[in-house]
Amino acid sequence: MIYFDNSATTKPYKEVMESFLKINENFYANPSSLHSFGGQAEKLLTEARKQIASLLRCKPSEVFFTSGGTESNNLAIKGTALQYRHRGNHIITTSIEHPSVHNACRQLEDLGFEVTYLPVDKKGMVRVEDVEKAIRPETILVSVMHVNNEIGSIQPVEEIGKLLKNFPKIFFHVDHVQGAGKIPLPLSDGIIDFCSISAHKFHGLKGTGILYIKEGIRISPLFSGGSQEKNVRSGTENTGGIVAMAKALRMTMEKQKTALKEMENIRRYLFKSLRSIEDVTIYSPDSGAPHIINFAISGVRGEVLVHALESKGIFLSTTSACSSRQNQPSRTLLAMGVPEKEADFSVRISLSYENTMEEAKEFITTLKELLPTITKTKRR
Repeated sequence: MIYFDNSATTKPYKEVMESFLKINENFYANPSSLHSFGGQAEKLLTEARKQIASLLRCKPSEVFFTSGGTESNNLAIKGTALQYRHRGNHIITTSIEHPSVHNACRQLEDLGFEVTYLPVDKKGMVRVEDVEKAIRPETILVSVMHVNNEIGSIQPVEEIGKLLKNFPKIFFHVDHVQGAGKIPLPLSDGIIDFCSISAHKFHGLKGTGILYIKEGIRISPLFSGGSQEKNVRSGTENTGGIVAMAKALRMTMEKQKTALKEMENIRRYLFKSLRSIEDVTIYSPDSGAPHIINFAISGVRGEVLVHALESKGIFLSTTSACSSRQNQPSRTLLAMGVPEKEADFSVRISLSYENTMEEAKEFITTLKELLPTITKTKRR
């Protein structure tokens, strides 16, 4: 099997699974319990928080545990909007955000907030100038993803953050779910106020995530309950998942040091090979993230290509996993100016550090072998 759908989810590391099992077998007490058994679980959470903070280069007090990227994005956006609505009701985001950002903003519009959805260019990039032009006196939040989950465009979040330093009443949220462990994002310089991360994108377990909240910022919680996570995120902590997430992040960042160049080589090979195939269009920018390639074969629906490759044991996806079953063309590609019919043809390859050049070569060989049958079906 060749698994090229790592932006949807990654295979957990064996060591991560072992940590999760060990914690749940031996330290299953509620971390909020007063007895020593609960205290042991709480200590594990504290150590995991310290380790994650060290890896992200922030303070342990700025790390809040969630159930994943969707919750982290919703908590940052809605929590900020509700907490600071007395200051203003305007939010700025982009037209290519993940559904957990886009739909959260749509919901806030129903509650009386105004949202500006910034356009992107043909490479899927938002312009810093457009962010500046969209700012109003009532703007309270800017939310921009770091790496687009469909085409891999890397947004200028550092430049946007520096711009927003001139507007101290505006908070800055970055969806870093696709960038974690692949594209560095500095949190220590203070230009980002909120940052979302999801464990299952870097070989951790589903159901665990992180929201970085810069020290001194208060937001309204989405859940009412106990006092976990400083009242920001109530609910009994997933101790095993959190400890496993810390290990997964550490292992991925270690692999980044040694395996990133090979991932970049694989992406370059795939780019060159796909461009040599007739009727193939690549939508990902050359300078995009090292793990994502979005392309289409003219006249061949994405789902047809996905299933054809699946029959040969090769797995990739159409659009994002969160949207693939909605049978709608990619909102990202439409925002880039790709015609709706063409946007329906796109598929995404997404790599991890576990993928090899041999797998990439086998994929290209298999794709070329399938093309006569696929294009014959297209002509019909």
